[in-house]
Amino acid sequence: MIVTGAMNMKSTEPALSETARAKVNLTLRVVGRRADGFHDLESVVAFADCVDRLTLTPGTELSLVAGGPGAQECGQTADNLVLKAARLLGERVTNLKTGVFALDKHLPVAAGIGGGSADAAAALRLLARANGIAIGDRRLIEVARLTGADVPVCVRSEACVMTGVGETLQPLGLPAMPAVLVNPRVPVATKDVFAALGLRKGELHLGVSDVIEAIVWPKTGAPTDDWLAMLADGTNDLEAPAIRVQPVIGEVLARLRATGARLSRMSGSGATCFAIFGNEADARRAAQTIRLDRPQWWAHAGTLS
Repeated sequence: MIVTGAMNMKSTEPALSETARAKVNLTLRVVGRRADGFHDLESVVAFADCVDRLTLTPGTELSLVAGGPGAQECGQTADNLVLKAARLLGERVTNLKTGVFALDKHLPVAAGIGGGSADAAAALRLLARANGIAIGDRRLIEVARLTGADVPVCVRSEACVMTGVGETLQPLGLPAMPAVLVNPRVPVATKDVFAALGLRKGELHLGVSDVIEAIVWPKTGAPTDDWLAMLADGTNDLEAPAIRVQPVIGEVLARLRATGARLSRMSGSGATCFAIFGNEADARRAAQTIRLDRPQWWAHAGTLS
């Protein structure tokens, strides 16, 4: 267990809880690198049913306690995005009510599924509830953007098309899809993957013409087959550079593709990869096979939506 910050006196207010769902990039195109060094992206984002859990006990001092099976992977808790988000919001909201955050950490870190971003987003939702702040409040939206590129989409925690540097979100009526997520428990730094992609400031990525044209995604209620056909035409532009950084990602993808999955791809900047199946039973069998073959890997069978 890791603790940071001053502990509060016992609170008379009830604790508030939120789940932080894993983010999965079903597609990810790198449009180009801007003059300021940030990368413009276009990504179809879904969320999984594997989660971290965050609790806020209102009090006078801001602090964070991290526990759970992934607590030791969080690094220095003082640098955790939960506290960063809370401090940034406190700079914008007078007399912001905070307290003790308790993080039950299960998602792998530096894994391409936005675990830290999802935790920060959960913290913002908790602070919004504790202080009567609307989720659409401009101050909260600004803090989400400043905390991290994936935090705005994780605040909403619903399927959407994410563009720009994560600030523009278009909701999608994505159906629930049985899936398996696999991470080889090798952390991958996003900065290393973008460095391997090798775009200079102001440079567009090759093949960007098909990104600029607006894609018409299936309507809410459309058959899963329609969605899979559209998603199969996509790609993850960071997959190849991520494999150069951590070749084990290629092994993960090969094993997922050998399961008979309908679609397999890397999420974000890796190393987590996902596979979509026709039914839940096939997804569970695939995950179990991978766990038996590679017990050191993290594998989750569940649903993307």
